Amino acid sequence: MHSRQHNRATNPPMSIRTPKIVAALAVLTLQLACANPANDAKQPQSAAASGTSEPYRPRFHFTPDSGWMNDPNGLVYYVGTWHLFYQYYPDSTVWGPMHWGHATSTDLVHWDHQPIALAPDSLGYIFSGSAVVDTANTSGLGSAANPPLVAMFTYHDMAAEKAGSRRVESQAIASSLDSGRTWQKYAGNPVIPNPGEQKDFRDPKLVRDDARNQWVVALAVGDHAEFWGSRDLRSWKRLSTFGAGYGSHAGVWECPDFRPMRVQGSGDTKWVLIQNINPGHPNGGSGAQYFVGDFDGTTFTLDTRFAADVGDGKAIWLDEGRDDYAGVTWSNAPDGRVVFLGWMSNWSYAQQVPTTRWRSATTVPRELTLRLTPRGYRLVTRPVRELEVLRSGEAPIAEGALAGTRELDAHSTPDAVTMELELAFVVSRDAASRAGLELSNPKGERFRVGYDAAAKAYFSDRTAAGKIDFSPDFAPRVSTAARQAAGDTVRMHVLVDVASMELFADDGLQTMTEIFFPSSPFDHAALFSEGGDVKLVGGKVWMLAR
Repeated sequence: MHSRQHNRATNPPMSIRTPKIVAALAVLTLQLACANPANDAKQPQSAAASGTSEPYRPRFHFTPDSGWMNDPNGLVYYVGTWHLFYQYYPDSTVWGPMHWGHATSTDLVHWDHQPIALAPDSLGYIFSGSAVVDTANTSGLGSAANPPLVAMFTYHDMAAEKAGSRRVESQAIASSLDSGRTWQKYAGNPVIPNPGEQKDFRDPKLVRDDARNQWVVALAVGDHAEFWGSRDLRSWKRLSTFGAGYGSHAGVWECPDFRPMRVQGSGDTKWVLIQNINPGHPNGGSGAQYFVGDFDGTTFTLDTRFAADVGDGKAIWLDEGRDDYAGVTWSNAPDGRVVFLGWMSNWSYAQQVPTTRWRSATTVPRELTLRLTPRGYRLVTRPVRELEVLRSGEAPIAEGALAGTRELDAHSTPDAVTMELELAFVVSRDAASRAGLELSNPKGERFRVGYDAAAKAYFSDRTAAGKIDFSPDFAPRVSTAARQAAGDTVRMHVLVDVASMELFADDGLQTMTEIFFPSSPFDHAALFSEGGDVKLVGGKVWMLAR
């Protein structure tokens, strides 16, 4: 066993696995690697993780088998299947002519690659968008017996852009009558031509407004959002705009998500606008802000219980780490669920990260709920419950003082940490202590995520986590997020998957997502405290195996 720079005497190691479990998991990993040969990216295949020849390939996050991926789009649930479409360029690992890649799942955990759904044509590249089930066949593109799936996407005309035109982007639709396997572009495209006021005019998010018997689409238009309405998904009129004076305007608004949500614990319904922006995130680069209010069928108006914290350039951020962008929610999800998925990267460095065959992963699917807190309406974010099927080797974290480090033998494969941690601890309001989770390797590289009592903030520190020199924007400083919850008990729920960390703090009230690239895998995990003792209230840790 490699030597570690940890204080083993103060806190003895806490193992959550036995040699038999290790051996069994090693065999399982080998079987999975052998069962996932490289296939043509355009053909259906398993989305299981590749072997150690791709050291940063995640075990339980979606990635393209090869090529470039960015925004998830067209998320729709239909007849027992979760459809994930995404911005995809199969011929390179950097951005290029955009297609809609396609994957499907029955459990939000295991994904199968499908053939490319939409490819560029004479009208342009296929940019982001959304998809819905047109149950009543309002579009006339299906029938009452076989209602269509309808996707709306942005055409991006590269020739017009090179010619200096402002009418570069327009909105188009396509339909599917075979449960999303194949798509037919509408002959009357574009259905929303660019009015010529903004070159950036894209990323349509469709939503059904049942109260007004209409379809609504939210569009990102430069520095604001626009809402358009339609009865049939083919003929559209502009309803209103939103954005002046609210949120961050440090970059271009992109990839909106717009939908009604029930307020947890009440019968009230509010409308939520998630608005991605690039750049403008407080920790650097791209990120997602959100707004909560009411929609009367024409205009979106902020609720005063939310608006008190926005305006004057302020924004409420959905994820305060640096690697959750362009996230949107599934339409038609069962049981009224609101399930979200983001692109786990950042435009500041996404095309330079040190992966080779493929670039980019998604976040884990996340369940969103809307809660009225003492500070106003807030979105609460948690990993979907379906991910619990990955858990094994559960071990409790004993209560007591944490001083220095306490080791967690918490990885599910022989070569990299993949784990889930639930941890609660108490810090004094007058303390200057820091505590959390540390990942490390024999080369002395480390990643830390935790809470800084003096700063009253969560932090994610990848400044010493291995490869960072591929971009000066990747790790210029530690990412921080001022704590929003009250009380002295800090609660951290952390998912680690080879080269990524997702923190859901204070029961999902605050989220941080960040990726990292150690020069050899992080094969060691430990709890740490510094600057003073921390009282552990308890918790659990699991291995996560695919």
